[in-house]
Amino acid sequence: MRGTRCAPDAVDRLPGRRRFSQYDRRSPDAPATGTIPMDSSRQQAKTGMEFTEEQIERYARHIVLREVGGVGQAKLLNARVLVIGAGGLGSPLLMYLAAAGVGTLGVADDDTVSLSNLQRQIAHSTGRVGVPKTASARETIAALNPDVNAVSHETRVGVDNVLDLVADYDVVADGSDNFDTRFLVNDACMFARKTLVSASLLRFDGQLSTFKAYRGGGHPCYRCIYPEPPPAGLVPSCAEGGVLGALAGAMGSLQATEVVKEILGAGESLSGWLVIYDALAANWRKVRVRPDPHCPLCGDSPTIRDLSVHVRQDPA
Repeated sequence: MRGTRCAPDAVDRLPGRRRFSQYDRRSPDAPATGTIPMDSSRQQAKTGMEFTEEQIERYARHIVLREVGGVGQAKLLNARVLVIGAGGLGSPLLMYLAAAGVGTLGVADDDTVSLSNLQRQIAHSTGRVGVPKTASARETIAALNPDVNAVSHETRVGVDNVLDLVADYDVVADGSDNFDTRFLVNDACMFARKTLVSASLLRFDGQLSTFKAYRGGGHPCYRCIYPEPPPAGLVPSCAEGGVLGALAGAMGSLQATEVVKEILGAGESLSGWLVIYDALAANWRKVRVRPDPHCPLCGDSPTIRDLSVHVRQDPA
C-alpha cells in the first residue's frame, strides 16, 4: 500500500487532522482550528519557550499529537534523562530520545566499542571500534539532533558515584547488563526520588517496567519483583547466553516510549506493571506487580536505608 507523504507545512491538511496552533491541544481554551504563525524566524509556545522554524518542522509530527502539542514538546526539550549503558538497550533508547528532542541526555558507560557489539548496538559503527561508547553515542546523537546536549559520563556506575549521577536528571533509564548495577540503580533512584524506567533482555526474551516507589501508594520498586540479585553464574550474561539483535531494538524503543510518556505525563504509566515479551512465540504479556509489604527497600519495615548494602558488591 502506498503511504501518504506530506510536506511539513501540510501536516495540518492530512485527512482527519485539524490544524494546530501554539496552544496545548489538551487545554480547554485551545481553539478548534488554528495556524502556525510563520511571520518571523522564531515562534513562542504558550509555555513561554521559543521554537525556531526548523524546530517546528523537525517536531511537527509530535506537535499535531493531542497528547504532546507545543507544550509537550517544550517539556521534552527542557527534560534531562540519564541513560545507564550505551549498549544494546541504550543505543535505540538514546537515538529515539534524541530524535524526540529530549534536551539533555546523560550517557553513563565505561566500555569501548567492540566488533561483537555491532550486531545490536546501533548507536555505534565499524569505524568506531575501540572508541569509548560515550564518545560514540555523543557523535551519533549530535548527527541526529543538534538540539540535544549529550553529556558523557565515562565511568562505571558504582556506589561511590550513583547518587551524584542521578541527582542531575529528571528520569533515569537503566540499560545496564548486570544485576549488581540494576539493584544499585533501583535503590539510588528510590533514595533520590527519581523515576526509573528499566528494561532487560536475554536470548529471545525481554522485560520492561517503570519504578517510582518513592511515591508510595501502589508503586512498587524493582526489589518488589526481585528481592535480591541471583547467585553468581545462575543467569548467563548476553555474552554467554546470546541475544537476538533486533530484540534490543524492540525493547529499547519501548523503553524510550515510556520515558517520553513519563516526561509528558501522557497515557498510563507502566509503574505497577511488568511487560514480558517472548520474541520466539511473538507473545506479549502485561503482568500486574504490586508493592511487596516485605520489600527490604520500600516495604513496611525496610532494612535497606542507604547504599551501604552495595559496598561489598560494588561492580569492579
